[in-house]
Amino acid sequence: MNTNADLKTRVEQALDEIRPFLASDGGDISLVEITDDVVVKVQLHGTCVDCSVNQMTLKNGVEMTVKRYAPEVTAVLEIGQIQTA
Repeated sequence: MNTNADLKTRVEQALDEIRPFLASDGGDISLVEITDDVVVKVQLHGTCVDCSVNQMTLKNGVEMTVKRYAPEVTAVLEIGQIQTA
């Protein structure tokens, strides 16, 4: 059985794989929490915060990579920006 520490380690490894790509555009990402229902909450930093394609990056890059390392993750959410209509 996987422990919470093991899951966090695998999620951090996935984020470490993504960081160089974000850094090349002046951004970064950090793990905020992993919820009981295995949702990974992250925060984008730097140019990623205001980037027009950050949601695409989050779904196609971050979530895909995290799920490759930790298939039990149900979703990856970015908590830094509140979207308003």
